[in-house]
Amino acid sequence: MALVNVVNMAVLDNPASFLSPFSFEITFECLQPLSDDLEWKVLYVGSAEDTSHDQVLDEILVGPIPVGINKFVLQADAPDISQIPEGDVLGVTVVLVTCSYREKEFVRVGYYVNNEYTEEYDEEVGPPKPLDMSKVRRSVLAEKPRVTRFPIQWGDNKDEEIENVQQNGQGGMEGQSMEEAKMAGANGGGETDSMMVDAVME
Repeated sequence: MALVNVVNMAVLDNPASFLSPFSFEITFECLQPLSDDLEWKVLYVGSAEDTSHDQVLDEILVGPIPVGINKFVLQADAPDISQIPEGDVLGVTVVLVTCSYREKEFVRVGYYVNNEYTEEYDEEVGPPKPLDMSKVRRSVLAEKPRVTRFPIQWGDNKDEEIENVQQNGQGGMEGQSMEEAKMAGANGGGETDSMMVDAVME
């Protein structure tokens, strides 16, 4: 049984300028005392074709964690535009929020993100180059997060039995794009929901 359950995640300040920080209000429930901190991470997919353009926007430790309902705001800087291929700045990509315990990821929440230029331009010519990033607007599809949960070992007993959670819905990642694979959890073995769950995984 998972000892930490993400109850809700709200995207704040959305839509916003591309240069603005990402802000997530996270509510989670802790069922039993934890001896270590939780590690939260925000990752931005810079290109569907090359994972080397992925950027970790922030990585924080939260703890000690009291038993019960907890809420905090996770804020991460905007992506470094110099690390994103020019042709991938505009359009649809993905931002991920993950949480790990003892370096083991147990939940991943993925959102599709649409970046668009706010000034009109000739469609045949394309937007001006270089892009004026102050005119790029970021919209997170906040209403449809994709949540993937992974079974991990929570206690100190290395022989502790870990439940086998079968992947729900997609039945594998064949035919998925790079963004979809990351949304579902590239390391596999997880259970995916198309919307935020509000019950403890059993």
